[in-house]
Amino acid sequence: MIAWRRANPAEDILAGLGQAAHELFLDDFLNWGRDDQLPPDAAQGGGDWSIWLALGGRGAGKTRAGAEWVKGMALGRRPWANAPVGRIALIGETAADLREVMIEGVSGILAVHRACERPVWEPTRRRLSWPNGAIAQGFSAEDPESLRGPQFSAAWCDELAKWRRPEAVFDMLQFGLRLGDRPRQMITTTPRPIALIKNLIADPRVAVTRAATRLNAPNLAPDFLESIVGRYAGARLGRQELDGEIVDETPGALWTRAMIEAARCDSAPALKRIVVAVDPPASSSARADACGIVAAGVSEDERIYVLADATLERARPDEWAQAAIALWRKLEADALVAEVNQGGEMVTSVIAAADPSVPVQCVRATRGKYLRAAPVAQLWEQGRARHVGAFPALEDEMCAFGPDGLGAGKSPDRLDALVWAVTALTQTAKKREPRMRRV
Repeated sequence: MIAWRRANPAEDILAGLGQAAHELFLDDFLNWGRDDQLPPDAAQGGGDWSIWLALGGRGAGKTRAGAEWVKGMALGRRPWANAPVGRIALIGETAADLREVMIEGVSGILAVHRACERPVWEPTRRRLSWPNGAIAQGFSAEDPESLRGPQFSAAWCDELAKWRRPEAVFDMLQFGLRLGDRPRQMITTTPRPIALIKNLIADPRVAVTRAATRLNAPNLAPDFLESIVGRYAGARLGRQELDGEIVDETPGALWTRAMIEAARCDSAPALKRIVVAVDPPASSSARADACGIVAAGVSEDERIYVLADATLERARPDEWAQAAIALWRKLEADALVAEVNQGGEMVTSVIAAADPSVPVQCVRATRGKYLRAAPVAQLWEQGRARHVGAFPALEDEMCAFGPDGLGAGKSPDRLDALVWAVTALTQTAKKREPRMRRV
């Protein structure tokens, strides 16, 4: 029986049960599985989908959800199935993953069954056989051709995003899912920006659920979230491996994820100049752009350090002015750099109304966004820029910024503010007497 520990009211119920009732309660995953671990639309008795794509971070409970899926299908338990499914395919990244994770793992298929219902595992044949006659056949994603010929009513594919030939294996599986009234399949994986995953997410016939690692905290080692999540939270690796996000690349973008990850650091040295840059929206309507607010500094060795992203969505002029000034005060910045193409004198008057003591450096765009950003991006290419921590929204705009001057089809307001900040620092860093501060 799987060790079960979860801080919720069900513990009070378990405390009053006898051993037999205790095991029956735990055996029914509907009693305590999370919504994202149960079949989509389970409360309504199923849902109009043929593929369930369960995206999640490391340790988010994907394997347990997949094992429970197979169990429910084989035993004919609702909401997984209305009747036992006779033939099931199990596909792991490798033969070792199939055996050690999906079948024999601590959250694998054998572990989620009570002894009286547990299937017999034949390792040499890669086959599970249930007392009711249901059979699950195991396959390695390293050998797509092994799926040519067998036929199934259901399938569980684990860590598809890591398969070496995902399209070839997936295609072969589809041809084999031809038994029963409604063949279904479940895919559990930590996402990566591969074409197959993107296509599945966009397919209306695919039900997608998501789960971050932190949702499974009661079943993880106490120090795991604090040490691992604390270290990688917000960074590209953390967003992918812990939050289950697809962190994509844009062809032709000035920045890449690799460049930004290489620039990551925990703290900045003493800085000789700090600025807060503001890229204000043209209006404060519901359809207005965001107000980009980004802080950066320059060190004695002329390296740029990105310090903060305080961008606001659809803020009134007084709101973004207050936010920019608050960041300026917090960092003891030298100046507040404001782009005045859209608002002209309004920008400086709004800031002055909020605090007339703030030194405002007005900048005006005379070239396109791409031309302004290109020399700034070179600092990252040359290893002369650092990110103090992680700024997911800003970094997404940086890596989506292509030659058309747009970030993912919309105005890159955070990036614009960053470009203004870095430009101000690189143009004035050598003209001023250093005033060293630590942040």
